[in-house]
Amino acid sequence: MNAFPNDSAIILVHGAWADGSCWNNVILPLQRHGLMVICAPIPLTSLADDIAALTRALERTSGPVVLVGHAYSGAVIAAVREDRVKSLVYISALAPDEGETVAQVFYRNPSHPEAPKLTPDSHGFIWMPDDGFRRAVAHKASLDQTNIATAVQRPIAVQCIQEPAPTPTWKTKASWFLIAEEDRMINPKTLHFMADRMKAKVQSHPVDHSPMYTEPNLVIDVILDAARETLSR
Repeated sequence: MNAFPNDSAIILVHGAWADGSCWNNVILPLQRHGLMVICAPIPLTSLADDIAALTRALERTSGPVVLVGHAYSGAVIAAVREDRVKSLVYISALAPDEGETVAQVFYRNPSHPEAPKLTPDSHGFIWMPDDGFRRAVAHKASLDQTNIATAVQRPIAVQCIQEPAPTPTWKTKASWFLIAEEDRMINPKTLHFMADRMKAKVQSHPVDHSPMYTEPNLVIDVILDAARETLSR
């Protein structure tokens, strides 16, 4: 029997260098629990553009929603103003406070030695270096998976990480946070700082930056925990 209202939805938001396919291992298990699942496409052209794109995706739903963000998109999910959003889930994600930029929280602590050097191209877009997925973004994933991720990557505009964040809704909404203790992109100390500041419900595991690839059951569990506690209220 479905434990959630029939119009309940989970909206999954990809981070930089990705698209909705990064959630492939998560979608069907969530649907089997009777949840509508949408992978919101965000353009990665500015924080404001990405917030607008997520807002449009939210308009495709009619009931209570859990927003799930990975990495950069943690900044995006916290900026949407909608009462139907009942909780936020951060999967090794960034959570700037009001007036902070993504870059400020991303570089709050020293980078891992394997973290790639990121520089924009002549168009103001940042691409992940070819070995970046294998060495840092998803270093526990299979070679096939990182090769695919490298091939399908989408660049992120510098403006996305330099635009000050609006007042985040994690100040008023229930939040969950999966901390990747072996993250090579975002320093785990930074993840702990953000989760503590948010007063999030934390699950901490020895996973890499992209657990939706390497440990999807952990990602599913934290999403379902948020859904069970907040969607059926």
